[in-house]
Amino acid sequence: MKKIVLTAALVAASSSVMAAAPGGPSCGWGNMLFEGQSGTPTHVIAYTTNGTSGNATFGMTSGTNGCQTSAPLTYRGQKMINVSYMMDELSEDMARGNGEALNAVAVMIGIEQDDRARFASVTHENFNQIFPSADVTAEQVVNNLAVVMNNDEQLSKYIAS
Repeated sequence: MKKIVLTAALVAASSSVMAAAPGGPSCGWGNMLFEGQSGTPTHVIAYTTNGTSGNATFGMTSGTNGCQTSAPLTYRGQKMINVSYMMDELSEDMARGNGEALNAVAVMIGIEQDDRARFASVTHENFNQIFPSADVTAEQVVNNLAVVMNNDEQLSKYIAS
């Protein structure tokens, strides 16, 4: 049961994460048709227009439809790593040095299979730095984890500079 809940949470978290404005903020016919308008319904219709007709994809590959791909993608939402729903399980797994929640976080971060044993070991060794108190927040845990990983030669490659 624990695996099903954890898998569902990961799928929900990953499916709700998107880069902002692929192809640029004015890319596609939907953006052209609804230019200057705002609100959720307008954005949904513009997005649907771009997605169902494939014109944004065409525009990105051909450089038309107001699309360009030279600018970096941006993301203004919540961080992809959301451990708030599994703090207890994660702390237990890190204290033990293995477990499903720890593996789920490794997957969310994008840690390759070959580096997951190192990830488990490093998080176990640095448990007190990652979870410095009983009332630590999920955001603090994620930030502490990033510091610990950044200080490890093998795991630092997974931390965006």
